[in-house]
This record gives sequence, C-alpha cells and structure tokens, in this order.
Amino acid sequence: MPSAILMQDVESLGERGAVVDVSKGYLRNYLMPRKLAQPATKGALDEARRRNEASSRATQALVAKATEDAEVLSRTVLTISQQAGDDGRLFGSVTNQDIAEAIEEARGVKVDRRKIQLDEPIKNVGTYVVVVEVAEGVTASVKTMVVERS
Repeated sequence: MPSAILMQDVESLGERGAVVDVSKGYLRNYLMPRKLAQPATKGALDEARRRNEASSRATQALVAKATEDAEVLSRTVLTISQQAGDDGRLFGSVTNQDIAEAIEEARGVKVDRRKIQLDEPIKNVGTYVVVVEVAEGVTASVKTMVVERS
C-alpha cells in the first residue's frame, strides 16, 4: 500500500500533515483529485515535516505571548465609571464589550468580548473579579471596579 500525506483533515483517516497508508485507487481516484492528500515522496515528507515544525513554533509563540498578556492582565485593576442612582444601581449595565474596551484602553491588549466570562451584566457599583480567556487554555482574572460617575 502506498503512503500519503494528508493536506487537509480527513474524518476517516486523520489530521492534516499525517502520513497514512491507503490503497492506490483511493489515493489516485478520491484523495488526490479533491486535494485532500498527496503521495508521500521523500521531498513531500521533508516539506510536511518543515510545515509541522513551523506551525508548532508559531503555536508556541502564540501561547508564550498569551501567557505574558495574562500575567499583565492579572495585575490590572480596571475602573469603569457609570451613572448610578443613590442606591448604587447603575442606569444601564457594564457588559463584556465595556470590559473589553477598558482592557484595550488600559493595557493595549485586544480581547474578544466573547472570551470574557461574565454570567450576567454588572448592574451595581462595586468590585468584581472577571475571568478573561486570553487564548486557548490561558486565562486571567481581572479586578474590575465599577464606580459612580460624578
């Protein structure tokens, strides 16, 4: 059986970059015309190995940057001012988007609002700890103080 290098994820065979054994007909008639795989020649194997190494280096760099950003955010105290009534209830609320904008303004770290874990919008003046997912598996706890606008 010939070997093939997968160019894309194939559900029944494996992930992109994997070297798999397939029948000649399956490779020639199905995988190659759809650009899902290529024959595993020496040059193609070297290229696949280089591609995998480059992608792992890029992933490591992203995780290192995310960890660094998470450390900075963990030391950050955000202050968000909103209009509030005498009883401390806000006229409106502080949402994920407000927190994301405050983080970008304070530290220059761009955070997707969907990665901010806030069960429900903040509706009262006070101090809250908000969990922010900086990258896959890297989180930071940001202390957020909501104060009354004077």
